[in-house]
Amino acid sequence: MPPAERGFSGPDLCALTAVEAVTLLKRRAVSPRELVEASLTRIATTSPAINAMVTPCADRALNAASKATPDSLLAGLPIGIKDLTPVAGVRTTWGTPAHADHIPAASDPLVTRLEARGAVVMGKTNTPEMGAGGNTFNAVFGATRNPWDTRLNAGGSSGGAAAGLATGEVWLSHGSDLGGSLRTPASYCGIVGLRPSPGLVASGPGVDAFDRMGVEGPMARTVADVALFLDAMAGFEASCPLSHPGGAFLAALDTDPGPIRIAFSPDLDRLPVTAEIAGVHATALARVAAPDLTVEEIAPTFPGRDHAFRTFRALGMWTKSKLTPVRVSDRFKPTLKANIAEGAVLTPDDIATATITRTRLFATMQALFAQHDVLACPVTGLAPLPVAVEYPTEIAGTPTRDYLDWLSFAFLATLTGLPALSLPVGFTPAGLPVGLQLIGPPRGEARLLQVAQRLQQALGLPGTPIDPNRQH
Repeated sequence: MPPAERGFSGPDLCALTAVEAVTLLKRRAVSPRELVEASLTRIATTSPAINAMVTPCADRALNAASKATPDSLLAGLPIGIKDLTPVAGVRTTWGTPAHADHIPAASDPLVTRLEARGAVVMGKTNTPEMGAGGNTFNAVFGATRNPWDTRLNAGGSSGGAAAGLATGEVWLSHGSDLGGSLRTPASYCGIVGLRPSPGLVASGPGVDAFDRMGVEGPMARTVADVALFLDAMAGFEASCPLSHPGGAFLAALDTDPGPIRIAFSPDLDRLPVTAEIAGVHATALARVAAPDLTVEEIAPTFPGRDHAFRTFRALGMWTKSKLTPVRVSDRFKPTLKANIAEGAVLTPDDIATATITRTRLFATMQALFAQHDVLACPVTGLAPLPVAVEYPTEIAGTPTRDYLDWLSFAFLATLTGLPALSLPVGFTPAGLPVGLQLIGPPRGEARLLQVAQRLQQALGLPGTPIDPNRQH
């Protein structure tokens, strides 16, 4: 079913873009409390169908709304925070049973920065256990469902954030991304998700403060809203050694982008893609082509990408496990235990080879950006599956070894530290949204957002929220 046929029965305020809502807040045409109350109403209505905002914090949000001022960046706008990131006084579980009742005393520095810039935290959004997985479910809260068809999964690991945005529970929602955890749910739920460059959005140092694989990032229903949220999220954090300052991303969208050159790789070096996904991408890029916007199909090669990603991911998970109490790890789901075990058997040669590969891949991308502004490619190779299916066993006839094969299109940007964005570009014949991945140059978030906005405008897809399509 195309979006024009989808209804939205929520409060009118919830249908506003974040930019529109903040403009009204700054003009005092609407109050933070009114937005919080509208958000709470929408969460209560949609939660039974999609299970996205699993821990609302109504009293805390109303208290914060009463203190918000219109001169701050977000001016009292309600947002969601993924349940991997501590918020003071709010149940934070990481989706794992051993932490089911954990209530942190202090917030992550990212949350503190967002609240200082006028964000009002509405609650915590659902995630797979410890963020590991492309399907958002866990033993604490159960599964998050896709609002376009509630029989299907919403992607992961930021599935709760994406589903809540698609239904208008909040205007902005925080996500994180290592293996496509922002990009996959954004594609599956028809919203925009940006994986920024490492260090741009600083959070707590965690176990490995020098890890470049996992990042925090913004999710929203429009490119402009993502730019606004990135302005609010970015900032130097002394406790994060990779942190660097950044900002003015929303302002960048007000400047003329000039000629745009897009390189398009339909399969990103022979990764499997279903015909329906390939068809949506081809149609969308044909529609946006213009004298000042060129699309060139290319066939780059990325040897060693899979080995390098799996090596660094396994190393990171093994490293984190060194400080995880046994009472916690003993209760992990089998796939998470298997991921950690892979790190235990890595050899120095594995790590050295992966390091060399990552550097070569970055050089390949640098050469590409000498001729093009962005690289466009799929987010995933297939549409979402039933919510009870943890991961696909095959993609376009190619068997998968594990759930990482499902997420292989995410590996390149993560390995090379490049910003990458999932943009809605069309729908499958069954009416499910499909995102296109845009990978930008080093520290190139502003240019990436400019290109994404131009495509969004050319395609004309509505960014309004929908009512859940209840099918279960």
